[in-house]
Parts: sequence; C-alpha cells; structure tokens
Amino acid sequence: MRGTPYPTLGELLRRARATVAARPGAVRLRAVGTSRAGRPLWLLSAGHGPRHILTVAGAHANEPVGGVTSLSLAERFAREPALLQESGCTWNFLLCLDPDGASLAGRWLTGRPGEGLPGEGLPGEGRAAAEASPTLRGYYRRFYRPAFAAQPEFPPVTSDPRPVMPESEALVRLIDELRPVVQFSLHGVEVGGSFLQLTRAVPGAAAAYRRIAADLGIPLEHRPFDGMGWLAESPGVLVLPDSGPTEERDPSGFTSQATWLYAMRHGTVSAVVEAPFWSVAGVSDPRRVAEPRREVAEASEILLGRAKQLEAVVGELGPRAPETPEEIAHFTAARELMDIGPGVVDTWNSAELATTVGNAVSLGVAARRIPLRAAAMMRQALGGAPALDTLVEAWARELASTFDARWVPVTDQTELQIRTMLALARALV
Repeated sequence: MRGTPYPTLGELLRRARATVAARPGAVRLRAVGTSRAGRPLWLLSAGHGPRHILTVAGAHANEPVGGVTSLSLAERFAREPALLQESGCTWNFLLCLDPDGASLAGRWLTGRPGEGLPGEGLPGEGRAAAEASPTLRGYYRRFYRPAFAAQPEFPPVTSDPRPVMPESEALVRLIDELRPVVQFSLHGVEVGGSFLQLTRAVPGAAAAYRRIAADLGIPLEHRPFDGMGWLAESPGVLVLPDSGPTEERDPSGFTSQATWLYAMRHGTVSAVVEAPFWSVAGVSDPRRVAEPRREVAEASEILLGRAKQLEAVVGELGPRAPETPEEIAHFTAARELMDIGPGVVDTWNSAELATTVGNAVSLGVAARRIPLRAAAMMRQALGGAPALDTLVEAWARELASTFDARWVPVTDQTELQIRTMLALARALV
C-alpha cells in the first residue's frame, strides 16, 4: 500500500456514489453548490443524529489528502454505523471545496507513479519501491496552487471590493445550515511535519494528537509558521488565543475571513489538521539554536536569491504572454509568489523564529518551497520552457536531499487525520 495514489476528482465521486449505493439511507450524497466553472460541490453525509460534524477537504488545490481521508472515514461509518449512533451525530464530508483548482493540480496524480529523480523513493526499499512512490520532481512538474485571493477557504473581508467566490458562499451557507459542533479542515504539507490548529483549547487533544503522530512515525512541526498570532500549546499544536485574530493576512497583503474562523459564531470548534506528503524528521528537533538571527538571515538569502534567479530565467525567455485560462491561472499564481519574498522576509525578521533546530529546519524548507512552487507554475504557464524545467528539477532534487525528505504512505497520512478527527469528536460531542 505504500505506493497508494490519491484519488482524482472523478474517482472521489465514483467511490462516494458506490458507498451510498452500498448503504442507501445510511449514507447520502448531495450537491451543496457549484464552483466558478460549474462543477458541483459534493457533500457526503453519514448518520442521522441531530448534532453535526463537518469535514472540509480540498480547500487547497495541491493538497488531495483530505479527499481520500474523508472517503475512508465515510466508508468506515457505512460499514460500522454504530460508531455514529453512539455519538448521536451526523458526520458531513465536503469532498472537495475547490474542484476547479484540483482539476489543474491533480494532473500529477495521473502521471507515471515513479516519475522523478533517482533516489527520491523510500530509502532502504530498493529500486522497485522507489519507482512505485511519487517523487518531488513529479509532484512539482504538474504543481498548481491558486493565487491567495482565489483560495475559497479564505473569502475577502467585507471591505474588499472583490466578489466572494461561489465556493466560499456555499461553504458559509453549509456552516450556517449545520451549525457544526466541530469543523475539520484537512490539509497537506508538501515537505515537513504535521501540525494541528484549534480555535479553542480542547482538553486532552494535544496529548492524543502527539500519540497518534508518534504511533505512525510522523514528525511534528516544533513551531509551525502558520498562525503566528496563535499560541503554541505544545509542539505541533496551535490554539487561537481569546483575543486572537479574526482575519487572516497572507504575504501578498490579501486579507480574508477564514471560513474556519467564521464558524466560531455558532460555537463551533474548528480544527485544521495538516499531514505531510514527504516528512522531514528534523522539523521536530527541540534543541535550541545558538544564533537564531543567523538562521533567519540564511533562509532569507535563499528565498530572495532564488526569486531573483527565477526572475532572470524568465527574463531570458523573452516576452511570452500566457494564452489559455490554465496558463493564465498558473502565471498569476507564480507571479504572486515571485513578488512576496520581501514581505515574507520582513515577517520572519519581526517574529521570534529559528529558536530551535526544528524551527530552523522548517524555515529552510519554506525558503526553498516558495520559489520552487513559483518556478513550477511559471514553467507550465510558459509552455514547459527547458530552462525552467531544469530549474524545477534542480530545486526539487536539492529540497529532497538537503532535508532527507521521505514519502509518507497515503494510508499513514489519512490515518493521522482520521484518528485525530475521531479523538477530537469524542472529546467534543
């Protein structure tokens, strides 16, 4: 099972319909909205209890793990309906919040499983295992993640003149309809460790989460960069303080009302569960760093230097405007990432970062990931230019080798999220 792929959008829907057909009535499927391109947003519901739990998958186009996690848990409920009957809950799974983005990002799923750099498979398992596992090169060659303002989990603040995306409106309507006791948002981290964000402290949650990750051999981010205004309750667990932010601001300057903060008006506890695709053991190292500022300076130099290198390569290619809607989407997202470097560095310098070895490792990963994402999308926007292809391959190879990035079997990624959701549901319902 180590080479198990993530399901494509079509496979998600086929499996969901098969689950409903096997347990009609116990499991239901309905559309709760449509995307900008007219794709349905599918909600799979299990159980008939008066209280609701909501799981949102596919909020970020490049993070397909939430969809297979949702299907796996829904299928478990279909086989064992007593699991939900005991809690008196209906568990709802929004299978993919951004199907338009996923349709572009999911192309790497249909490539050859072993496509990538030699040695990027699973260490110690031989050539056959390495060829059966996804690689960073294969992942980034087809990478897509929308620009910040086009991510539906983050609708703009009311003062922003941009219209709210229909996907965002559908999710907000669903939250208002269900008023869930707990809302889970399932995410994935390309390279690094796992972490959990909670909008309210849940007794026992941090200890349970650490045990789950340890059982599966998945490292925890010692102090994740996400949620810098949040409290680090313990390694890998962030909790929104009582006077915490009500808005999210990303490095591009876009300010949004996160949908998992919106749910708090109903007394909902939101939990963001991140699972790594390729794990890096070093992110969990708690040892203190002698010179944190030097670590930040080195990471900043890598980020800004690679952004400048990418800018030079794009400039040498000469003027070529993206033409198709897909090329424009890739170009817009790439251009945004190429421009945010100075803002990211300012944030790094204003916060207490790289105080531990684990935090310094996470910083080093982020410094390489941002320009790699940009180069990967610019490559696709400009017709797969060989110079950009070379850059993506070199940076993907360096990211994997520098941090000994190891593929986490999809079964382990999903088990991390399933066990975490069940533990939190038991504590809250």
